[in-house]
Amino acid sequence: MTRPQLVTTQAELKDATAGLLAGASGRPSVGLVLTMGALHAGHAALVRAAREASDVVVVSIFVNPLQFGEAEDLDRYPRTLEADLDLLAECGADVVFAPSVEEVYPNGAPGIRITAGDLGAKFEGASRPGHFDGALTVVAKLLHLGLPVGAADYRTFFGQKDAQQLVLVKRMVADLNFPVQVVGVPIVRDDDGLALSSRNRFLSEAERDAALVLSRSLEYLRRQADRHEALDVDGALAMIDSVPLVQLDYLEVVDPNTLEPLAFNCRETPFTGEALALVAAKVGPVRLIDNVQLGY
Repeated sequence: MTRPQLVTTQAELKDATAGLLAGASGRPSVGLVLTMGALHAGHAALVRAAREASDVVVVSIFVNPLQFGEAEDLDRYPRTLEADLDLLAECGADVVFAPSVEEVYPNGAPGIRITAGDLGAKFEGASRPGHFDGALTVVAKLLHLGLPVGAADYRTFFGQKDAQQLVLVKRMVADLNFPVQVVGVPIVRDDDGLALSSRNRFLSEAERDAALVLSRSLEYLRRQADRHEALDVDGALAMIDSVPLVQLDYLEVVDPNTLEPLAFNCRETPFTGEALALVAAKVGPVRLIDNVQLGY
């Protein structure tokens, strides 16, 4: 099993990608997966999706300081590069771009940034002010750095677990005419239903058991949507409220493209169409998010 080529500078990334594309036949394609490392099976699903659709697969590993607020511990975020490289070798990644902060932001914190606007001010944006501005800024930069030289199809792969981020990235790419296709990849869950997250490692055994109520409440709503019933959101809220270790931030059912409340009252009329049920909560000291697609 061969590890992917590890590069740390923009020049090395361009050279590595160009060299691999030179050996492709027809119109080649590049798949880019953006991560902050501490990889797990959810990330592996992104890389495998990119592998199936691309001649060359590039994975970035960069812990972006712009995404961390004052109350969040940037230094505590796990850095597991050697283990990450082993996992990426199993998934078939070709190149890993693991730059330093100075390589990505050579002039210090950028004075010009992408603004997420009203769409980024709700849900996770309300709980973590400025988070999505920082996330979109680095996504924009990394998409530019990963842009293949010459004629090639270009796709980037994002997990559906970070539903708000996926909506924002798609909107940014459309609004600013980025030459890349954004592909959403379904959530990967443990056998008990817990959505995989790099933060799960910080949960105690009791906290992990408590966290399962998040996926159970979403599944409760999904079953009702599948039967075209009115959604018992109050019942789902009660399920979460019954678990003492879980402190709910929000549970909302929204339009999957705009994240706005549905145009009809899904609590009183039969559910039709498509929606997203979003949930976020602190379980012990750990903040977790999850979601489920309704009506798909």
